[in-house]
Amino acid sequence: MASGTDNATAGDTVHETWTAVERIAAWLEEHSTLPVEQRRLLQLLKITEEAGEVAEAVIGATGQNPRKGRSHTWQDVEAEVCDVIVTAMVALARLTPDAREVFAAHLARVVERNAAFGG
Repeated sequence: MASGTDNATAGDTVHETWTAVERIAAWLEEHSTLPVEQRRLLQLLKITEEAGEVAEAVIGATGQNPRKGRSHTWQDVEAEVCDVIVTAMVALARLTPDAREVFAAHLARVVERNAAFGG
C-alpha cells in the first residue's frame, strides 16, 4: 500500500507534468498567427502525425521494411509513444483551460469501467 508520502510525490509529479504541458501550450499559442479554430485543428492533426512516427518506429524496430531493415530500437518506440502522449495533452490544454480536470474525470471513468471487467 502506498504511503502518504508516495501519494504526495505522485501528486507533485502530476502537477509538474500538467504545468509543463500548459507552458508548452501557452508558448504555441503565443507563437501562432492562425485563428484559434485553425490552431486547434492543427494541434489535433499533430497527434496523428506523432502516431505515424510510432508506427514507423515499430516497423523499424521489427525490421519489417526490407529497404531499411532494423532502423529503430524499442527505446525509439517508447520515445515516440511519449511524443504522442505529450502532443495529446497539449491538444487537450489548447482545447480547454480545464484540461487537468477533464483528463482526471475521464481517466476515473476509464478506471471504473475497467474495474467492472476485473481490470
